[in-house]
Amino acid sequence: MLYGIGNPLMDIIVRAETAVLDSLGAVPGSMNLVDYDKQQAALHSGTIVRQLPGGSCANTVRAVRWLLRVAGSSAPAGYTGGVGYDRAGDAFEALLDAEGVQPLLARKNTPTGSSVIVVTPDSQRTMFTYLGACRDLESDDVAADQVGDAGILHVTGYMWDTPNQEEAARIAVERARRSHTLISFDTADRFVVERYHKSLSEWMPDRVDVLFANEQELRALTGEPAGGEKTLRAASRFAPNVVMKTGRHGCIVLDRDRVFESPACPVQPLDTTGAGDAFAGGYLFGLIQKQSAGTCARVANRLAGGIVTVDGCNYDALDPGEIATAFAEFE
Repeated sequence: MLYGIGNPLMDIIVRAETAVLDSLGAVPGSMNLVDYDKQQAALHSGTIVRQLPGGSCANTVRAVRWLLRVAGSSAPAGYTGGVGYDRAGDAFEALLDAEGVQPLLARKNTPTGSSVIVVTPDSQRTMFTYLGACRDLESDDVAADQVGDAGILHVTGYMWDTPNQEEAARIAVERARRSHTLISFDTADRFVVERYHKSLSEWMPDRVDVLFANEQELRALTGEPAGGEKTLRAASRFAPNVVMKTGRHGCIVLDRDRVFESPACPVQPLDTTGAGDAFAGGYLFGLIQKQSAGTCARVANRLAGGIVTVDGCNYDALDPGEIATAFAEFE
């Protein structure tokens, strides 16, 4: 079983011109924690094209469950996060349930969080996130039995944005390690790494088994500016297995002592929302199927390549047959 703990967010996809990011004071490709008024400014900066449940960890868990379904597997997946007693919380729970993910959600009096995702003509996404009920998640909300039974526990750096969420993540990981559960961690965003560098760099060693990050995030984490393999090896002090996402180039993987590159699938991108989350989901699916690191990387690149061709992180918009061709490479 895969079990994820994260920030449940309703994603609102907005298409806008690049210039609006300057007016909003945002760095292209960043995730910005904002108040309600700032989020409304982002919402009205362009044209709304789609609304769907999201959040980094949820997107990854949904990816794994979608791939399991495509592969004909009934292996379970579960997800915990804080949502409100509102229609958005109901919609989030219904989507998880429909996609075969057990919704182990904690209901809060705060409204369900949301993320306005501004997609510019270069297909880059910039997020303006109001966390809402996400911020109220407590350690007691974590499903202890599911943590103990899980084969993989997946957590992201966004959990460090409030002390209570960080505590929930830390306690869940300690429980999981006692059960010999594999710990998967996605740094999620360069600004998360910069905000919580000391806490994360002290916490990760001897706790994280598989670390997902892009090159910018790993440079911020390690302090190694060279990039490429040198930065990847510098990250080995945080986890024995490090998967560095390199966007349109694919990924570079440190599989204990071995380093290798895996190229991306050539596609015409429409929207990069959820690409990294889908990538992590593809990789974790490969681990669940007991595949080699090389095969995990190929499946991850295939799914990430597919998700950038549709609006939002909408797996049901993909062709299952096309994605399933990656399974032919299983060893």
